[in-house]
Amino acid sequence: MHGKLYIVATPIGNLSDMTPRGIQTLTDADMIAAEDTRHSKVLLSYFGIKTPTFSCHKFNEEKRGDFFITSLKEGKSIALISDAGTPCISDPGHRLVKMAYEAGIEVISICGANAVAAALSVSGFDASQFMFLGFLPRSAKEIEKKFTPFHFPHPIVFYESPLRITKTLAWMAENYPVADICLCNDLTKRYERIYRGSPETILEELMQNPNAGKGEYTCVTCLNAEEETEDIEDLSLEAQLVDIIVKHSCTLKDAANILHKNSTGVNRKTIYTAMLKVKELLQ
Repeated sequence: MHGKLYIVATPIGNLSDMTPRGIQTLTDADMIAAEDTRHSKVLLSYFGIKTPTFSCHKFNEEKRGDFFITSLKEGKSIALISDAGTPCISDPGHRLVKMAYEAGIEVISICGANAVAAALSVSGFDASQFMFLGFLPRSAKEIEKKFTPFHFPHPIVFYESPLRITKTLAWMAENYPVADICLCNDLTKRYERIYRGSPETILEELMQNPNAGKGEYTCVTCLNAEEETEDIEDLSLEAQLVDIIVKHSCTLKDAANILHKNSTGVNRKTIYTAMLKVKELLQ
């Protein structure tokens, strides 16, 4: 009789988020397939789990998969875990799962933490529909290809590293200045922080945060720049600036940059003149 392959979610940071069912599954399994055995050792030691552990990462998944499938066919149960969160979602594991299905082996999900779900839950956006892009590519051209098809009011979620987050936000500020963003940093861990606002306002906050380079980022954004621009295009420049400030909780300078990016036939000098009028009115 074949064994079973368990896909076990582990905490994305706080070890207290590990589920009792997950702990029991890892304890009872004959072996654990881990993305990084050294990383997983911390989790397993914390819960006193002594199940034999073998590596299963993106570089050896197919080759090591034959070993796991043979073991499953011999009746052994295997628990698959990644470094953090739910395996197979921007993490290794899907090849092994496919191999298991093809071999007629039952695959069971042991649910738990997931950064995408966590970020969406605190975003305040309507998440009845959303698009997950995983980790963004490195070049601006490739990033644009990812974003171009998705000019709709539903959230887009992606992961970003602390080394690239400022560059990505700067790109968004230039290309999607009126995007609404919920940026989650180091979820459930020591430096956890959630930023809300436009790309430019969040970028400024990041630059002022000495801990911004610590911990991974999960970004939830609604682009719908074209829709919001159309709503105010018939107003005076001064009224448009005020409207943008109210809608995006941004500074007058940010509003001017957003207006310039989304206006046709209006130069910076004209917008600057409108800025001075608004500034005079607000004093």
